Amino acid sequence: MSRRPEHLTVREEQVLSQIRRSILDRGEALSVRELGAVLGLRSPASVVYHLQNLERRGALVRDGRSRRTCRVPR
Repeated sequence: MSRRPEHLTVREEQVLSQIRRSILDRGEALSVRELGAVLGLRSPASVVYHLQNLERRGALVRDGRSRRTCRVPR
């Protein structure tokens, strides 16, 4: 069962979906720049903003501040 909050924005759902897909396909999350490119966001700061919101809401866990440290809690 997923503990994903139900109050995510459409963009946050897109970010989370891309992270999940990357982990399933490659075994690791996309970097901030890669995630921005996939989502059509030009600024890495925009991606970081969404990642921080997802982390605050408990939909995402970031184990560190390096490039690919995101994981989705079960």
